[in-house]
Amino acid sequence: MPPSSGTSDTPRPSRPGWEPRDPTLSAPPPPAPKPRRAGRVRRVLRTLLGLCLLGVLLLAGAFTAGYLLVEIPPANAAAVAQSNVYLYRDGSPIARDGEVNRENVRLDQVPLGVRQAVLAAEDRDFHTSHAVDPKAMVRATWNTVTGKGRQSGSTITQQYVKNYYLGQEQTLTRKAKEFFIAIKLGREKTEEEILQGYLNTSYFGRNAYGIQAAARAYYGKDVEQLDTAQGAYLASLLKAPSAYDVTTHPENRAKAVARWNYVLDGMVTEGWLGHAERAAARFPLPQTARPATGLSGQRGYLVQAVEEYLTGHGVIDEKTLAGGGYRITTTLERAQQETLVQAVEDRVISRLDPARNPADRYVRVGAAAVDPATGKVLAMYGGIDYTQQYVNNATRRDYQVGSTFKPFVFTAAVQSGAQTQYGMPITPYTLYDGTNRRPVEGWNGSPYDPANEDDASYGEIAVGEATDLSVNAVYAQMAVDVGPAHVRRTAVALGLPGSTPDLTASPSIALGPATASVLDMASAYATLAAHGRHGTYTLVEGVTKGGETVDLPSRPARQAVTREAADTTTSILRSVVEAGTGTAAQAAGRPAAGKTGTAEDDKAAWFAGYTPELATVVALMGQDPESGRQEPLYGALGLPRINGGGAPAQIWAQFTREALAGTPPRDFDLRLMPGAEIMPPVPPMPDGPDGPVGEENQDPYLTGEAGPGAAVSRSPLPARSSPRQ
Repeated sequence: MPPSSGTSDTPRPSRPGWEPRDPTLSAPPPPAPKPRRAGRVRRVLRTLLGLCLLGVLLLAGAFTAGYLLVEIPPANAAAVAQSNVYLYRDGSPIARDGEVNRENVRLDQVPLGVRQAVLAAEDRDFHTSHAVDPKAMVRATWNTVTGKGRQSGSTITQQYVKNYYLGQEQTLTRKAKEFFIAIKLGREKTEEEILQGYLNTSYFGRNAYGIQAAARAYYGKDVEQLDTAQGAYLASLLKAPSAYDVTTHPENRAKAVARWNYVLDGMVTEGWLGHAERAAARFPLPQTARPATGLSGQRGYLVQAVEEYLTGHGVIDEKTLAGGGYRITTTLERAQQETLVQAVEDRVISRLDPARNPADRYVRVGAAAVDPATGKVLAMYGGIDYTQQYVNNATRRDYQVGSTFKPFVFTAAVQSGAQTQYGMPITPYTLYDGTNRRPVEGWNGSPYDPANEDDASYGEIAVGEATDLSVNAVYAQMAVDVGPAHVRRTAVALGLPGSTPDLTASPSIALGPATASVLDMASAYATLAAHGRHGTYTLVEGVTKGGETVDLPSRPARQAVTREAADTTTSILRSVVEAGTGTAAQAAGRPAAGKTGTAEDDKAAWFAGYTPELATVVALMGQDPESGRQEPLYGALGLPRINGGGAPAQIWAQFTREALAGTPPRDFDLRLMPGAEIMPPVPPMPDGPDGPVGEENQDPYLTGEAGPGAAVSRSPLPARSSPRQ
């Protein structure tokens, strides 16, 4: 029978690979769509690749355009440098810094060891690398941006371009020009020509441009006569010419020697110097600088201090300033400058007699005066003559400040509300044990038991009188009670640089081992005179070049310590002048506050003082003029010893009296800490007081009964238990 066209129960024949579905199971889910992530990643990668290619094309285009557009320019102004003009505040001239010292030499005149020393200092890959080093430039830029300090990423070729064709300004435009000019120069000149140009245009300090001028300025010889050690020192100067001049800044000798060692070690690493020769090398101390006669007298010191201010505060870098053409108006007042010089002449210089007193040949004087209201430096004395004594005694930082540091300890005590080891608040009337060689209490470091001057013992003594007599045992203990770290922070807040040598947070900080400069101390004492308000000192009123004004750094004043802390310190420093070691300062004829100080072994004597209108610090220093070694002042001026209450206080008084002549005397307006206004009763002493404390011992300044210039005969503070030994 033929098959029917209708339905049939007969199953269909199976196709290969096909099985009938079980009707009891549900239908399978539809297949999942294919993932699109891989496609998206590919599209992103293509986009990034395209952007990278575009960036490469843009950079290539920019490089090509820069290379074609930037031409090698003629020599810059620094290559034919001018003089700078320095003026007093009233516009009258101080000095012109002279013509630039330059003498070009051929490369073959420079000894090979000297050339290699320069390469070891500045660009060890000079002979193997390209004219520019992009990796070093990126690294230097990154370090500058991230706060690791401004660093150079320049090769010697780039530095030569900057020295001779461009300038020292730190701008992207200048760096871009330097980049392209260096590339062109690297193609057009040989390595020898570039190195010769670099050696002849680099600035080495002492107004010396080029290696030949530097050889004459530092070693008094021609470049051909330099040995490798001397060449390494000159190469070290390229990083910081003035800072590494060890005769100008003896306090920086350690840094200069470290840089010199770095250069020589680099020569050994590069195979340019043998180990035996390296081991035999000794630091070649340069000769004393011989400045131009146009900078004789005080002029050279003033110019040097102003230059250091401008370069140290980032106003103008050292090489650009040396290029000249600047008109610099200082804050210095001509009349006060002349008055200070005359005071030093009258009180010290005219009295020196080296034939009779050999120690007189060691005497040096430094002084600086600051306006407390503005922080402006009004006068400065740097030494007998810049052409004879090159180091500025007002700005050098290598003599201990001695007991002139003690007021900072007391200020820190009041500022922090410190207490003694026995829980008593520290005020001018707080009693301490002034026994000689008394070990400090509460200090976890090495035992410390400082001696008082002349090994005198005082027993129980009030802080104010201990300040009058500069009792070391009291102030060492007070430093521990306050906390040496807090004392250090207070000194820095008042005006001492944080980098001051030997400003160490230990009990000895109270005795003044720190080697701050006279100008640093004047700035700090000006802060006390200004009721604790500090404005960074300035030496510069204005700078112009070619009619254009150069921006100066802002100097916002700030409250460094509370007014009560500063004013209470002033109150005890007034007692130093009226009844303590600084009575010679009374000759100023007006209310004054101050402190004497003596460095270890009597190598320096200080007086730091102020009136409401003027803060001045004077120091006598002992230094051998031939060896440069610090020397004691025993026997100087015909005296057994020199102390701050002698010649330094006498200079201070004469200068202050004359500088403020015509200005009515003004009393201090003091706001004292609680407990300092009225003298408390004197507790009984074991051995009995030296005498009763009656009305004659009250401080008329504190009671408001004294007129301007009045003096008191005795300290207003409790009497000590035993007389000074």
